[in-house]
Amino acid sequence: MTIQCTVQSVEPLAENTYRVILHPQQPVNYKAGQYLMVVMGEQDKRPFSIASSPCREHSELELHIGAAEANQYALEVVDAIKSAHQSGGVIEIDAPHGSAWIKEPLQKPLLLIAGGTGFSYVRSILDYCISQNSEQPIYLYWGAKQIEQLYAFDDLQHIATQHNNITFIPVVEIAPERWTGKVGNVLQAVNQDFDSLADYEIYIAGRFEMAGAARDTFTTNKDADIHHIHGDAFAFI
Repeated sequence: MTIQCTVQSVEPLAENTYRVILHPQQPVNYKAGQYLMVVMGEQDKRPFSIASSPCREHSELELHIGAAEANQYALEVVDAIKSAHQSGGVIEIDAPHGSAWIKEPLQKPLLLIAGGTGFSYVRSILDYCISQNSEQPIYLYWGAKQIEQLYAFDDLQHIATQHNNITFIPVVEIAPERWTGKVGNVLQAVNQDFDSLADYEIYIAGRFEMAGAARDTFTTNKDADIHHIHGDAFAFI
């Protein structure tokens, strides 16, 4: 469905990363973990995970867009959104898309894995689980090169202290001084922490090669059921 949206806000989350709040002119009926397409042209639609969940008030849609100068594909979208925000114009989206949404009923423990702005995908799922008062264990692993790129670090730590069933595990490649968390690759961290993933519902967002490596490793070495590993990347690889 194609829908026009006004741009409520555009603000930086980290270097070259932006939070965008869109207000659709009609409600978007989506599930936590789906994505939308920003319409840049008749044959040019660009996908971005919806960071908000269906429980969000006022039908807002939140996006987290990584737009470094080398990434013109995303940077052009951010520029178009900024222009619409400044001029009072609209952005056209096509939504919802994707089949890697949260699976219900919520019974199995969840493993949420994100690299970079892939966090927006798992954030939607996390917020939905909280809104449903889910009690099953939830482990959220978020990896980035540097801690500054973990732009929701404080927020997730607070959530984990408020909910005994939620564990947040940040992973950085380059550790700052006095860092006591995990260092290295986010998949390596998961592999070190779990002997078996047979009982888990697993949701993954990040680069295609990361998602592919996770699926191969988890099914081969950690007893994961391939039918319980979800991510939009798997529709393309």
